[in-house]
Amino acid sequence: MGKLVLIGLVEPKTQDHVQAFKDWYLDNHVEDTFNCPNVTAVRCFKALKGFLGEPPAGYITVYEFEGDDAVAAQKILDAYQADPKGWDKRQPNNQSMKIIGAGWYEEEVVFG
Repeated sequence: MGKLVLIGLVEPKTQDHVQAFKDWYLDNHVEDTFNCPNVTAVRCFKALKGFLGEPPAGYITVYEFEGDDAVAAQKILDAYQADPKGWDKRQPNNQSMKIIGAGWYEEEVVFG
């Protein structure tokens, strides 16, 4: 069975939202999502510099999921996020995040 991941390309809405973004997204939402029953790991990376042009987003978050069915995984994630009691430390979205893009990916080739 391959690995299923959800990739999120996000960043603060504006420079005025940087601290609020860090407070909510980095300090709460990422860990909250990690507690979803079918999530096995989460990593978040901050862009340092471009390589071939500018980085596509300020942050890339990689959520790893059990199984290989993106539709089923998203149903579980959606239900978890809609449950106000899903995680007792959950903070409400403070509207500081700009979503550049997101998508489900399955593992295709692996080395190492």
